[in-house]
Amino acid sequence: MGDVVNREVLVVSHTHARALEARAELEQQLKAHGITVRAAEEIDLPDDAGPVSQPAWLSGVEVAVVLGGDGTILRAVEMVRGTDVPVVGINLGHVGFLAEFDVAEIADVVSQIARRDYSVEHRMTIDVQAFTPDGAVHHAWAMNEATVEKHRPERMIELAIGVDGRALETFGCDGVVLATPTGSTAYGFSAGGPVVWPDVAALLLVPLSALALF
Repeated sequence: MGDVVNREVLVVSHTHARALEARAELEQQLKAHGITVRAAEEIDLPDDAGPVSQPAWLSGVEVAVVLGGDGTILRAVEMVRGTDVPVVGINLGHVGFLAEFDVAEIADVVSQIARRDYSVEHRMTIDVQAFTPDGAVHHAWAMNEATVEKHRPERMIELAIGVDGRALETFGCDGVVLATPTGSTAYGFSAGGPVVWPDVAALLLVPLSALALF
């Protein structure tokens, strides 16, 4: 089987019955190739959404395999954030935009991992800093999108938009979606934004019910 000594794979799955059944099959096949399975249940995510360094518990993990829909894949991405561990999704959800494989292809996934026959595709993420009037700075991070939304439903908010420190536009609206190309198929798409190919170096700004003649 080649050099498979001390190789580890992180397995993240949804908790419904179909996912657990598929997970059992995946883990059995990985172990048959001499690959150690690391369970996602062992992991506690940090509360701080700011910059992170590689967690010690991920040392030795080669790849994370996710069984579920896009939500489960995003959860796995949060787990490996700050590392160079790639994530591959096996779709068990309704749409599965982020998944590369279907559940019927588990054997193919395991075979490619065992042979190290895969390439890694890098995706853009968003780093968010929110400055409040009291001087506090709040940090957040997202693979899909960040939103600015109104607090009171009966009123619009007035937004001033700038890019690279240069003023662009002002308008009233219910909010805006700031999306990565990966996130263009999520909230941004449902709000009327375009779908963008994942490797495009761009961010989307999609207004929500803007009172403006764009």
